[in-house]
Order: sequence, then C-alpha cells, then structure tokens
Amino acid sequence: MKPLSHPKMEDVTVEGILYAFSNPVRIRIYAELAAAECTQICSAYRDIAGTQLPKSTLSQHFAILRETGLIRSERKGTELHNATRCDELKERFGGMIESIIGAYIEQNARAKKSAKKKKRK
Repeated sequence: MKPLSHPKMEDVTVEGILYAFSNPVRIRIYAELAAAECTQICSAYRDIAGTQLPKSTLSQHFAILRETGLIRSERKGTELHNATRCDELKERFGGMIESIIGAYIEQNARAKKSAKKKKRK
C-alpha cells in the first residue's frame, strides 16, 4: 500500500486551500471534521446532504483535503482515520480557515431557512 503524503505546513498555500474548499462536498467534509471531537473514517461521509457518494469519489475528496494540507490521515487496518490540522493552520494562516468555514455554515443556514419559507408558501 502506498504511504500517505502530508505536506509540511510551510508548503501549504492559500491557493491550495481555496481550491480544496471550492468543492461543496469537500468544504462540508472539512467543516464536519473540524466539528468532530475525534478522528473520523472516510465512510462516515458516504451520505453527504442526502446524496450517496461512491467510495472512489469520497477517496478523491479526502486525498485532495490531505494533499492540500487541510487534514491529516492515518491508516489503521483497512481504514483511514482523518482529522483536521486546525491548530497548525491557525498558526500559519490566522483566522482565515475559521472565517471561511463560518461563512460556509452561515450560508447553509440561510439557504435552509429560505427553502423552508418557500415550502410554506
């Protein structure tokens, strides 16, 4: 099995982070990982927003999050356990990541509220 690659924090770029977050599935995965109290396995995210993702697609999303430096993955048997690199990222980029995730969460809350209003009409 190929060893997992994690970039050094000094090699993590703003462009890479923005690329990873440009996909709604990846930013949702990251936001949920950041809110988790412990590491999470990839299959915990098979059902994102009511859509079943194929394992290969999910693996690709996690690979991009890992290769851009947003998460750290560790093999345990046949599973990958994933966690964010929040502390390292905050040290390097200040509150940028938290601001992006906060804006994403707020945007989703507004969209859900708007959808509920439209249903009532």
